[in-house]
Amino acid sequence: MNSLLQLDSDIFLAINGFNSNWLDGFMWLFSGKLVWVPMYLVIAAVLFKTWGWRRALCLLVAIGLIITVSDQMCGHWVRNTIMRLRPSNPDNPISPLVHIVNGYRGGPYGFPSCHAANSFGLAVFISLLFSRRWLTVAMLSWAIVTAWSRVVLGVHYPGDLIVGAMVGSLVAWGIWTLTLKVYNRYFTEKTPLGLTLDRGALYIIAALLLTTLTLALLPCF
Repeated sequence: MNSLLQLDSDIFLAINGFNSNWLDGFMWLFSGKLVWVPMYLVIAAVLFKTWGWRRALCLLVAIGLIITVSDQMCGHWVRNTIMRLRPSNPDNPISPLVHIVNGYRGGPYGFPSCHAANSFGLAVFISLLFSRRWLTVAMLSWAIVTAWSRVVLGVHYPGDLIVGAMVGSLVAWGIWTLTLKVYNRYFTEKTPLGLTLDRGALYIIAALLLTTLTLALLPCF
């Protein structure tokens, strides 16, 4: 265990030590929650357009459950039991070596990562829902960069992110399985879940790429 923790710290310091003004600015913006509201709205609009308001509400409730369960598991149940200090925490011996951005250090504990759990939970659910290869690649890439940003900002070890991603993915798979049962039981006249939807998937990819491009350009000004 000590060897794994040391390896986790070494990888963290290697990634966190590779920084620049542009990378700091980009990752600070990318890690934010409100900047992704346009993408969330596009996802909601595609759901309502494709499946109608009752079915779309069912799917949105499922997404809400994924976020809530993942966040509670990582942010409260596990984190307050393990109590692993964030690398940026002043009480952590490696904190003097950590590069932080805009003075942000986060809360006291960081294992596992809520950002990783929430982003991977949403990415896995949307990938299962639409069953489109390029949408899956785009959503998982978004989740990976979101997780990576937390190391760049100095508030999470890679191990925090890996476990958070596993928690979010498992929660998403479980709620997807439950959603399929509810959907197939109560919605007889329906557009099947897991349907190939080229146009809806492209709208979501476009929203993701447009937001990412905007965030990449902002630190240049």
